[in-house]
Amino acid sequence: MNSMKPLELLKLQQMTSGLLAPEPMVKKLAVHADDRGSLFEVLHDYELPYTRVADKGDIPAFGQVYIVRSPVRGTIRGFHRHQRLWDYFTVVHGRAKVIVVRRDYGISQIVDDAMWSAVLAAEAPSVVVIPPYLYHGWEALTDDTVLVSVGSEVYDSQCPDEERIPFDSFGDAWGIKPK
Repeated sequence: MNSMKPLELLKLQQMTSGLLAPEPMVKKLAVHADDRGSLFEVLHDYELPYTRVADKGDIPAFGQVYIVRSPVRGTIRGFHRHQRLWDYFTVVHGRAKVIVVRRDYGISQIVDDAMWSAVLAAEAPSVVVIPPYLYHGWEALTDDTVLVSVGSEVYDSQCPDEERIPFDSFGDAWGIKPK
């Protein structure tokens, strides 16, 4: 069953085709619980960007799954961006703040520094969808934070699809701010 709303799917398709400026999407995940425990589904093939394969048509783009652990609260992993790869982040232990920034992404006339942030928590599962061209990173908000990252392509260490910049490139974006 399709868990994304029709407008979310349309937006994802428009970003994939380059008709819409890229921006992150946050999708809350349904938790199914009973006396044995709980589970939640993170990602489905229809939520992935599609790639054209000769004689097979359009198929979901899937590369690999990463498990990233930050043992100490306050650890920052960022910023970087990709030209082709889509990232999907969810936290399975602890909490993390994800920052996504759009700057000079090369496929439109928009040159803003739009910034989005989301706090992901294992107790309230969500997935952040990060299209290509957006700088992104995350900070562990708890000790022993574990983040699952699904990439639409396999990492190629000989020709990596990533552009790295310093963690403070967008000012003081990290940490929890008083409200």
